[in-house]
Amino acid sequence: AEDLPFERVELSLKAARVEMAKLGQDYKVELLERFEEPVSLYRLGEFVDLCRGPHVARSGDLCAFRLTSVAGSYWSGDSTRPMLQRVYGLGFATQDELEAHVRLLEEAKARDHRLLGRRLELYSTHEQFGPGLIFFHPKGGLIRYLIEEFWRTEHLKRGYDIVFTPHLASEAIFQRSGHLEKYADLMYSPMDIDGVPYYVRPMNCPGHILIYQARPRSYRELPLRLCELGTVYRYEPSGTLHGLLRVRGFTQDDAHIFCTPEQLPDEIGGCLELADFMMKAFGFTYQVFLATRPEEYLGSEEEWEQATAALQAALEQRGLDYEVDEGGGVFYAPKIDVKLPDPLGKGWQGPTIQVDLNFPKRFGITYVGADNTEHEVVMIHRTVIGSMERFLGNLIEHYGGAFPVWLSPVQVAVLPITDDQRQYAYQAAGRLRQGGLRVEVDDRSEKIGHKIREATLQKTPYMLIVGKREVENGTVSLRARVAGDLGAVAVEEFMERAQQEVAGRALPEGMEIGAQA
Repeated sequence: AEDLPFERVELSLKAARVEMAKLGQDYKVELLERFEEPVSLYRLGEFVDLCRGPHVARSGDLCAFRLTSVAGSYWSGDSTRPMLQRVYGLGFATQDELEAHVRLLEEAKARDHRLLGRRLELYSTHEQFGPGLIFFHPKGGLIRYLIEEFWRTEHLKRGYDIVFTPHLASEAIFQRSGHLEKYADLMYSPMDIDGVPYYVRPMNCPGHILIYQARPRSYRELPLRLCELGTVYRYEPSGTLHGLLRVRGFTQDDAHIFCTPEQLPDEIGGCLELADFMMKAFGFTYQVFLATRPEEYLGSEEEWEQATAALQAALEQRGLDYEVDEGGGVFYAPKIDVKLPDPLGKGWQGPTIQVDLNFPKRFGITYVGADNTEHEVVMIHRTVIGSMERFLGNLIEHYGGAFPVWLSPVQVAVLPITDDQRQYAYQAAGRLRQGGLRVEVDDRSEKIGHKIREATLQKTPYMLIVGKREVENGTVSLRARVAGDLGAVAVEEFMERAQQEVAGRALPEGMEIGAQA
C-alpha cells in the first residue's frame, strides 16, 4: 500500500557479512561463504535482505498475490541442521492473472496422473522394490496392452519388422557403442557374470545393430526397419522421479531404420508421418524441436551438419513449425523432438527422430551396393510414442482419467437396481462381452444412486441401469459419462453404437484432434 521502491545495493563480501551480522541474519552470513563478490542486497523501506534479484520496481507493482502453502525444510538440506519453514506463494501483476493461474493449478491437480493412477487402480510404485520402477495393475496393464497392439498393427502396415533383444549385454558392446564413454553416469553398475562385466541396457540400439549384422545385407533389402517395445534402465536421481513421467525402468517404442543416403529423406518423412498419426489418434497437441550437437559428442562436425540438415529439410518439407534446441542432441546424433504439453504447459518428451552417421562407423554397418562394393548405411533411431510409461502418464492427464471408449479398461457398467434384476443384468453383460465389449456388473446391495456415483468416479464411459421396467421391456436405461441420461434402448442397439466407437477409436466429446501446439 505504501508503494515503496526496491533499492538494489552491491557490496563486497566483507561488507555484506557485516551488514547481515548486524541484522542477526546468521544463515545469510553462512551463505556468503559460498558466494563471489560483488553481492547484492535489496532495501524496501526498513527491510533489508540478501538477494540476487531482479525485482519489480516498487512494492505497489505487485498487485495480486496469494500464499499457497508452507513446508518444513532443513537448513542446507542437512537433517542435522535446524528445521526452517519454507513459504510458497504466487504473484501476478493483476488479480485476473492470479485467478486464471489458480484455476489452472486446480485443473492440473484434478488431472494429476499420480492421484488418478491410484484412484483408478492403474499402477503403483513400491519403495521396498525400488523407486522409479512401475507396477501396472490389471486396468493399467490392459490400457498398455491396447496401446501396444495398436502400435504393432500400425508398424506392420508400414513395413516394420518386430524384433526382441536381451535386457543384458556385456561391457564390450557398450564400449564399442560409446555409452561407457559418454553415458556412464546414467547406467547402473555392472554385474559379474563368469568374470565378465554385464550391464542392464540403457538403449536398444546395439541389439538391433547386431541383428542387422547377423548376415551380409544387399541394397535391395534396404530400407530395413526393425522395431521393438524394448525395456531399458537408466539411473535418474531420486529427486527427479515423478510418477510415470520420470522413472528408472521404462519401455521405449523403439525402432531403427537402416537405409541408403538416397532413401534418408523419405524415411525421415515416414517417421514424421507416423508420429503425427499416433499423436492424432490419441488427440494430442504437440510442439516440435530440432535438437543440435551437444558439447560432448561422437563423430565429426561435418557428419553432424549433414545429419542436422537432413532433419531440418524434412521438417520444412512437411511445413512443420519448430524451435531449435541448441545443444539438445544426444551424444551420437542430432534429433527431432516432439513434446507433449501437460496441463501446466510443461513439455514432456514424446516421439523423437535421430539421424546417426556415427554408429555405422563405430560398428562397421554396411550393405553391398549395386556396384557390388560395400557402402556405409545411414541409421535412424526413432520412437513415435516415447516411453510407454511416460506416454501413459501423459495420456491420463490428457484425458483427466476419462479414457475414450476404445481405451477404457471397463467400457460398460451394468447396474441392477435390486437383486430381482441380477439375472437379467448378467445376461445383458454376457451378450455385450460376446460382442467384444469390456463389461462389469455391479450387483452389490447398494442404492442405485451410489452405484452410479461409483461408476462415474471410475470414469466408466457407459452405464446400463436395469430395473423392473427394463426387464419387462427387454431394454436397458442408458447413461453416458458426458451426455448423461439417454433413455431406454435395446441391448443390441447399444452394443452396435459402442462397437462403432471402439472400431473408429473415437475421442472423448469436445477433444481437439492432433493439431500442433
